[in-house]
Amino acid sequence: MPKFVYDFTEGNKDLKDLLGGKGANLAEMTNLGLPVPPGFTITSEACRSYLADGAFPAGLGDEIEAHLAELERRMGKRLGQADDPLLVSVRSGAKFSMPGMMETVLNIGLNDESVRGLAKQAGGNDRFAWDSYRRLIQMFGKTVLGIDGRFEEALEDLKGSRDDLDLTAADFQRLVEVYKGIVRDTTGRDFPADPREQMRMAVEAVFESWNAPRAILYRRQERIPADLGTAVNICTMVFGNRGMDSGTGVAFTRDPGTGQQGIYGDYLQNAQGEDVVAGIRNTVPLQDLATIDPAAYDELLAIMEKLENHYRDLCDIEFTIERGKLWMLQTRVGKRTAAAAFRIAVQLADQGLIDFDEAVTRCSGEQLAQLMFPRFDSKVKARKITTGMNASPGAAVGRAVFTSERAVELAGQGEDVILVRRETNPEDLGGMIAARGILTSRGGKTSHAAVVARGMGKTCVCGAEELEVDVRAGRLTAPGGVVVEEGDVLSIDGTTGAVYLGEVPVVDSPVVEYFEGTADPSDDLVRAVDRIMRHADQARALGVRANADTGEDAARARRFGGEGIGLCRTEHMFLGERRRLVENLILAADGEERQAALDALEPLQRADFEEIFTAMDGLPVTVRLIDPPLHEFLPDIVDLSVKVATGRGSDRDATLLEAVKRLHEQNPMLGLRGVRLGLVIPGLFAMQVRAIAEAAHSRREQGGDPRAEIMIPLVGAVQELELIREEAVAILSRTGVEALVGTMIEVPRAALTAGQIAEAADFFSFGTNDLTQMTWGFSRDDVESAFFGKYLDQGIFGVSPFETIDRDGVGRLMRIAVEEGRRTRPDLKLGICGEHGGDPESVRFCHEVGLDYVSCSPFRIPVARLEAGRAAIAGTTSDTR
Repeated sequence: MPKFVYDFTEGNKDLKDLLGGKGANLAEMTNLGLPVPPGFTITSEACRSYLADGAFPAGLGDEIEAHLAELERRMGKRLGQADDPLLVSVRSGAKFSMPGMMETVLNIGLNDESVRGLAKQAGGNDRFAWDSYRRLIQMFGKTVLGIDGRFEEALEDLKGSRDDLDLTAADFQRLVEVYKGIVRDTTGRDFPADPREQMRMAVEAVFESWNAPRAILYRRQERIPADLGTAVNICTMVFGNRGMDSGTGVAFTRDPGTGQQGIYGDYLQNAQGEDVVAGIRNTVPLQDLATIDPAAYDELLAIMEKLENHYRDLCDIEFTIERGKLWMLQTRVGKRTAAAAFRIAVQLADQGLIDFDEAVTRCSGEQLAQLMFPRFDSKVKARKITTGMNASPGAAVGRAVFTSERAVELAGQGEDVILVRRETNPEDLGGMIAARGILTSRGGKTSHAAVVARGMGKTCVCGAEELEVDVRAGRLTAPGGVVVEEGDVLSIDGTTGAVYLGEVPVVDSPVVEYFEGTADPSDDLVRAVDRIMRHADQARALGVRANADTGEDAARARRFGGEGIGLCRTEHMFLGERRRLVENLILAADGEERQAALDALEPLQRADFEEIFTAMDGLPVTVRLIDPPLHEFLPDIVDLSVKVATGRGSDRDATLLEAVKRLHEQNPMLGLRGVRLGLVIPGLFAMQVRAIAEAAHSRREQGGDPRAEIMIPLVGAVQELELIREEAVAILSRTGVEALVGTMIEVPRAALTAGQIAEAADFFSFGTNDLTQMTWGFSRDDVESAFFGKYLDQGIFGVSPFETIDRDGVGRLMRIAVEEGRRTRPDLKLGICGEHGGDPESVRFCHEVGLDYVSCSPFRIPVARLEAGRAAIAGTTSDTR
């Protein structure tokens, strides 16, 4: 029988899979001799069993009882003992941090009898005891019994205009009776008085919270596996709400917003932990603790230093001070902003705590992408209405909304929104994900809004105390009587904390300027990014190319570190004014007219290729011959039909309508496109190959070094490729130009017969967009809006296969093609040119299967470079999920 319960003295930080992050780190701190309240952890394996069977696994109840009895023996008191009660907290703790997404219940063990014993043991502090009791009923009622909102409303009604600290023992005693009435009215039963029943119900509720909607949404957002389950931590209660010599706080060993070294965190006197995270009362900076309680402050600083050196990373710490005694309630590798990630990685490497390989693995491609987002233009005069705390950096502009539901609704309609709240709670997660930015009037830098926003890379300004937020009315009032209604535009600056009325223009970030070559070299963030990128480039095995169709895109790709073009889509060169020439090709009545149309297109194509070869001089340029069906270059059939039917159309319109009808296909994706066009329309591919060859010849005559690669799309059989290749090689030989000729692997049959196709191909480039569509039988344009959301909700996808390569299906086909292709042709060059080429997880997969390069949009090139370096290093990582 497996062991389901571990004392804090039995675990360590390497048991996150079993004990969850919180339990593993509580055990680690216990082993380090730090002041951790005694307790034990129920494993995530027990949770998985409970969720599968709907009941505790055999033996779990006995193990819990045995560990609880040992805890009672050590503490010298029983759970809920009337005259001197042992009280415990029941807290979730999954492998990856999911702040606020699952459940916690404090003060388990209180009832109408033990509350008086607690007061007596607290020296007659009735206020503390009754406050603790009402907190238990409120948290238990919401978490375990599913009662939403009513407790908070009752508390607000009691407070009126008073602050929490103004409430008396009598106030809290009355509130307890009101709360018990809410439980009775809502559930039809009394609040459970049996402490062991309270604990068992709380454990079950924590298990079940793993599948709460907000937890599922958060896991999807953070790509956390759905089958991990959560551990449960039973911990002896320590109290920060025993008076002004007590309190609770959150500390970071470095600033998680900027990465700067120093004392960072929040503290709240006479409060319990959820008060800090919920932002119910505004905190004071952690430095103020030096005056409030110097001894506890000095001890905390020593522990912070010890933990950072032990974990070799930024640590996020929760602590409580009870009557001057410091207790450590949690530590973990802290979530941080993208800027902080780069700065901290370099700092730790310079300090010798980690090497530079590990520093690179601690900075992700997604974080780099966040650093490339625009910022507000400081030269523009904007109307600032207030300043809050700069909780999570970035520049966000959108329409003000005051509820999570409204944020999701408007974002679904394509609107950019700013979610405005007094404070956020876990139920707001959907709106936080949908919003461009988050603005709260309460809470500090360690509030729920700040912590979650930083983890998601979402712009956030919190604690803007000058704002009066009326959620019910859907408005906020700023100093000077400025009123912002729902739908009004706000701009928030998460870097400075500034809040502006109206839209503020944005400019490139310093990191984009760095890649463009125009950045201020003294900027410490730019220096950190530069050092990480240089090391990643030295480490990576994968080349990184660009998907680029113009000289301008090619030039930018090169500035961003692109090592060539992996996909130049020639169909993009047929749009705009050139569309009429393609129409002429389609409408050609005979070979002479068709050749005339091709002759008109050829010099335009040649000029395009010359521009691109110039921008990418000395680097490979892979040109894909025309891929989409020709009808895409014709006017819309409905518009043409109306024009012709109403007599407003010309003779040409009537001819075009006939052509559109003739070329109409039931499923164009599987119709006359790609290599099939080259085989069916004489001269089409020949014109393009000739334009490529002549452009390369011209560049060489000018002293350039053009390196053309010709890619045949949509090949499914080697015979198709052989016919086109023979024609292309003949044209190249006549112009004296050398060029590789290869194919896209985007049809499943091509992957399965890659050994044959490699006989006629110098290279493969995986077109994973079409390969995904054909492997899954999906039409991307139709299915993403139709049912992908349902598939994600039901766990069929962990993430869309169009965002990240489906390793089991599409990835399997790629592996087959790589293995069989290189068995036929060992020097076969292999790359990827779908959108997946800029996706971090997909880049890692491409490294694993042995591709030579990835190709992505110019803006994603730095992301791919970094992820390729991380994949090659594949060392110890700092996982802050």
